[in-house]
Amino acid sequence: MAVWALGINHTTAPLDLRGRFAFAIDQIEPTLHALRGALSRQPEAALISTCNRTEIYCACEQPQLENTLDWLAHSGGVSTELLRAHSYVMHDGLAARHAFRVASGLDSMVLGEPQILGQIKDAVRAAEAAGALGSTLSQLFQRSFAVAKEVRTSTEIGAHSISMAAAAVRLAGQLFEDLSEVKVLFVGAGEMIDLCATHFAAKNPKSITIANRTLSRGEELAGKFGAEVMRLADLPDRLHEFDAVVSCTASTLPLIGLGSVERALKKRRRRPMFMVDLAVPRDIEVEVKALEDVYLYTVDDLAGVVQTAQASRQAAVAQAEAIVDAGVQSFLHWLEQRSTVPLIQQLNAQADEWRANEIARARKLLAKGENVDAVLEALSKGLTQKMLHGAMAELRAGDAAARERATSAVQHFFLRKER
Repeated sequence: MAVWALGINHTTAPLDLRGRFAFAIDQIEPTLHALRGALSRQPEAALISTCNRTEIYCACEQPQLENTLDWLAHSGGVSTELLRAHSYVMHDGLAARHAFRVASGLDSMVLGEPQILGQIKDAVRAAEAAGALGSTLSQLFQRSFAVAKEVRTSTEIGAHSISMAAAAVRLAGQLFEDLSEVKVLFVGAGEMIDLCATHFAAKNPKSITIANRTLSRGEELAGKFGAEVMRLADLPDRLHEFDAVVSCTASTLPLIGLGSVERALKKRRRRPMFMVDLAVPRDIEVEVKALEDVYLYTVDDLAGVVQTAQASRQAAVAQAEAIVDAGVQSFLHWLEQRSTVPLIQQLNAQADEWRANEIARARKLLAKGENVDAVLEALSKGLTQKMLHGAMAELRAGDAAARERATSAVQHFFLRKER
């Protein structure tokens, strides 16, 4: 069984290219159906898509990496050559190692961050719902979860990590002298916005407002922080009210355009605005960054901030990598054993057939009144003769070299001492 992984992430592809391959969780199931339909033999498949990465994992009797690359490039509307230049591909053990490192937070922009594990679990559930997971990828991901748990509990890998949310608060604190005087707007109501709102709320800002397309979800999140709720449609008219804007939605097009921000700045009389766009694709038009009184940060801009404590975690990283190595070896051993499964099934089926025949013969003899001990003796001899027939035939037939190989095999399989 071949296993392969294809992906792009924050280290290999720019933000705008990653945005072309961003899939919301409800898009994963139909996307997997399309992918499997485009490849031959309907391979096992899973798709992981976050703000920092999009990765496809597949398993099949024969690898189909080029076809997978072509399909993904077409789905994002780019050439295969462009995608190839910004992607990475891995097979078998390297694919397993990558999956284990991603689940453990070792490949994240925020080293050791735990959020990625939950995102992978969501992706696996979506793949299961799509009927795209088989025994190989199920094993791969279940083992990745186990490795991630061991890394989390056995090392200090995440002890000093700075989350994207904490980094946003830190940057806001550098711009505003007193965050308690800042009015904050959060656009979206997903997990990342929840996390950001929690960090900002700890600084007691002057006000918090949640703008979301679905008002009920916005109200639910606002209730946690005593925040105001705003309709997304009201955003252009009210943008000027806020000093800080943090956005992270699943929209495929920008929600905050250059014109809206220019009008907001005019109403604010050029008072600065702090903006964080954590969405992939972008929620805020890229041209906004050029405005003089706007401080706009994207997920890529936060990379330097979140890595400030990385040097102190190198020992923990080495320990985590050792755990990953052990997990990879265990998975590869399991994968190698899978190649013998058909033969094992055939052996079991043959043995069951022999056993059923001998039992049927024994029952007939017992029904005729034959002696029980004699029937049991005949049963055991019949089974023994059937099991040894093939080995005996090999020992008697063929040339000298063939008999020597047969002798060695028979000694190995039948004459080993009990341990």
